[in-house]
Amino acid sequence: MAVSSLVLGLVSIVAGWTFLVPIAGLVVGILALGREPQARTLAIWGIVLNAVLLAGSLLLVLLALALGLLALPFAFLI
Repeated sequence: MAVSSLVLGLVSIVAGWTFLVPIAGLVVGILALGREPQARTLAIWGIVLNAVLLAGSLLLVLLALALGLLALPFAFLI
């Protein structure tokens, strides 16, 4: 499970999957912490990688919404 979490994080970087795959990797990594004590390091890396990707994608979505709202008053000037 820890390896799956790490692989899901790496695949989401390479393939550009930014929302559902990091959530799945985060859940699998958290479950792996309790079930696989030997693979604790891989599970932690998977959790961190998936959390950073998920936070980055949410930050980009919020930034796009904020820029869209800021540009809204100027949309009717043309």
